[in-house]
Amino acid sequence: MIRRAARSRWAPLGIALVAIAAAFALPRVLYPVLALEIVLYGLFAVSVDLLLGFVGLLSFGQAAFWGGGGYAAALLAKSLGLPFPLAALGGVFAAMALALPIGYLSIRRKGIYFAMVTLAFAQMLFYVANIWRDVTGGENGIQSVPRILPGLSVGRSLDFYNAALPLVILGYLAAWRIVHSPFGRVLVAVRDNEARAQALGYPVARYKLAAFVLSAGLAGLAGSLFALGHGFATLESLHWTTSGGVVLMVVLGGIGTLWGSVLGAAIVLLLRDQLSALTDASGVVTGIVLIAIVLGFRRGIWASAAQLLRGLSREPLPDRPLAR
Repeated sequence: MIRRAARSRWAPLGIALVAIAAAFALPRVLYPVLALEIVLYGLFAVSVDLLLGFVGLLSFGQAAFWGGGGYAAALLAKSLGLPFPLAALGGVFAAMALALPIGYLSIRRKGIYFAMVTLAFAQMLFYVANIWRDVTGGENGIQSVPRILPGLSVGRSLDFYNAALPLVILGYLAAWRIVHSPFGRVLVAVRDNEARAQALGYPVARYKLAAFVLSAGLAGLAGSLFALGHGFATLESLHWTTSGGVVLMVVLGGIGTLWGSVLGAAIVLLLRDQLSALTDASGVVTGIVLIAIVLGFRRGIWASAAQLLRGLSREPLPDRPLAR
């Protein structure tokens, strides 16, 4: 029993250290652009899981904050010449500012109605970005976004990855802290039984709105670094298919697992990258493979693997002597 408690106490720290080491080694195993996409889409998926897995809110409008943060960061970096960490921070605040009115209106609905309202707001933002050509560039987007970091050269993809990774890790740590705080426990209570949480005196609407805004901030951080790392912000980042794709990543990894979302993002992006070089119908093949995985791991890959490991790590009960 004592050994099991000690293992459970040190396991999160060990997993975190291994994950950070793997993140720094990732661009040496893959090419840096793909490695950057994996860690950023992973953070984007974590932001969705924060809503879906811990509040029970399925949002199909998360692309509004991913793309909105990306556009804001690109404008700040290109127009004002800000260093990329400050531009990314500006993208986070822009995404959270967008989320405040959208969330205030959306949380009044539940279930599929909430999903449809968030989708409608995201599509509204998509069309605004499309017609506001003087600012957003319209269909061409914002091109030639500079990567600026005083004192360091971040022109190469590998250099930018290494410079941006601490910000990404901060985003992951923020998500972990939110989930494991008293605030996160209230969110789970709201997810499990909203009426009971309200009867206990918790302002449910405020908790939902706060979670919505925090989720948007994480998505905005990921989208900002994506736009800065690739040197452009385009309409595709605001499209509803971007929201649908990241929801798929969450379902694949495991809803409510947080880190399963990162695993789901990695699987989807690696499949897309490998299959695009083999066939023109890579999307069809990827879809078939993902359907097979979802059917085989109904709770998601992370949750299924965790359940299997728990079963293997159970200590056998000591043999009891037979009563005479």
